[in-house]
Amino acid sequence: MLMLGVLAVGFLLAAVANALVGNMIPAWLTLLVGLVMAAQFGLFLHATRRGKFRAWDALLDDLGLRGDERLLDLGCGRGAVLLAAAKRLPEGRAVGIDLWRSVDQSGNNMATTERNAVAENVADRIELHTGNMTALPFRNDEFDVIVSSLAIHNIKASAGRAAAVREALRVLRPGGHLVLVDIGRTGEYETTLTANGAQTLTARSLGWQLWWGGPWTKTRALTAAAPSG
Repeated sequence: MLMLGVLAVGFLLAAVANALVGNMIPAWLTLLVGLVMAAQFGLFLHATRRGKFRAWDALLDDLGLRGDERLLDLGCGRGAVLLAAAKRLPEGRAVGIDLWRSVDQSGNNMATTERNAVAENVADRIELHTGNMTALPFRNDEFDVIVSSLAIHNIKASAGRAAAVREALRVLRPGGHLVLVDIGRTGEYETTLTANGAQTLTARSLGWQLWWGGPWTKTRALTAAAPSG
């Protein structure tokens, strides 16, 4: 995405150069392309730096946490959602699991997440695991809340994505809350949740604040409750 920003600057400079020598049609065309690219780059930066944090603050607030829950973050990465949740759990526990692959997120490793937890003063409220969300190393009904942010789509096979959603339901206590935020594959997750008895399922777009360059890469949130048993 950095390359898109560089290209935007290049097109804008080309527009100025064309205008200075009187080539107005090329100037307008390159200006238009440059502005579109700049807008895409700006939307991506906003989603990364601010949008996802604002969206998750609202989603976590909507859960109405008591503060003593045990919460699991699938694909926690550097801890943006995990640590925001931990701040709301003074008597609880925020557990994160990840494969810690930099191909999924730059700087993605357990040590970075631990440092971030220390910086946010929640190191004593978190617990980190290395593992695959398609085969979670946790007991049935172990968690009160499960969240996942922009992670499940990284599983290449549809069967694997379905397995991850089923595993989330397995380790979620009856009536527990599930919040999945992702791009591109959320219809699959809805199908799997419905087929496995999830209750009060809702799906909604998170709006322009989580457009990753434009409305064609918008983000949706799925919320559900585990079967009551």
